[in-house]
Amino acid sequence: MSQALAQARDARLYRRLQAVAEIAAGEPVDEVAKRARVGRSTVYRWIERYLAEQAPSALADERRSGRPRAAPVLTDKKLRQLLTSDPCRFGYDANTWTVPLLATHLRTQGVVISARTLRRRIRAARFRWKRPRYVYSERAAHVGAKKGALSDG
Repeated sequence: MSQALAQARDARLYRRLQAVAEIAAGEPVDEVAKRARVGRSTVYRWIERYLAEQAPSALADERRSGRPRAAPVLTDKKLRQLLTSDPCRFGYDANTWTVPLLATHLRTQGVVISARTLRRRIRAARFRWKRPRYVYSERAAHVGAKKGALSDG
């Protein structure tokens, strides 16, 4: 038990192991519960879990599922396909996707997702987002002369 206490990295696991060790040393459950700032029933539950498996890992928290994804219909695969396609294909007057344009397109498809969440999902799909650089250019006035189309006579 003392070795498990020394190796515990998680504060919750350490506190639970310490409570079980104190109970094993003969401390009353009421006092252990007060020191751990939990109810007696919680301490009893920790003891039951430890005794059932005889392992410190029995007191560790299970992984929790967490909050469900926003727009679960937008999978990483679909997002990847969309990002690698040309926005012109969908009738947009743009060469590259921007987050607002992508959010607008997804909204027309029935997928409502915020720009912030969309940026996070793009990063999670291992895409690196760079802002497009717009370059203003005009055709030079003397291009025809250089190409031999015009002659000065």
